[in-house]
Amino acid sequence: MVASISHIALVVRDPARTAELFAGVLGARIVPPRPDDGGHPQSFAKFGGLWFALRQGDGPSVRNGDHISLHVSQDELTACADKLTTFDVEHYMARKDTALYFTDYDNHVFELNVDASLDEVLAGCAQQTYTLHA
Repeated sequence: MVASISHIALVVRDPARTAELFAGVLGARIVPPRPDDGGHPQSFAKFGGLWFALRQGDGPSVRNGDHISLHVSQDELTACADKLTTFDVEHYMARKDTALYFTDYDNHVFELNVDASLDEVLAGCAQQTYTLHA
């Protein structure tokens, strides 16, 4: 059974640049870039208790609605919005300034959200758990 997510890997053109974006905006802990076993550049950034492996390559060519949502306080949301103005990435506030969306340099979309976490939302709903069997 799965215990937790180990990491999320994102394919980006410049792993070090994306790691610096995550450090500058989200306060990510980053480690020095290092090549993978095949010699391809990669960087690592940790925020929200999760490691992001940033591997060099061509990221998504278009945005499709996939995104990574992070729960933050209103103060953190405002601070991140201010920091994003210094980086060359698209960003905008939404839902009466309770959500901030931004893209990294490679079309990956992130949402910073001050509303209740998904766990809290679902706990307030009648829910069923489904297990699929092959």
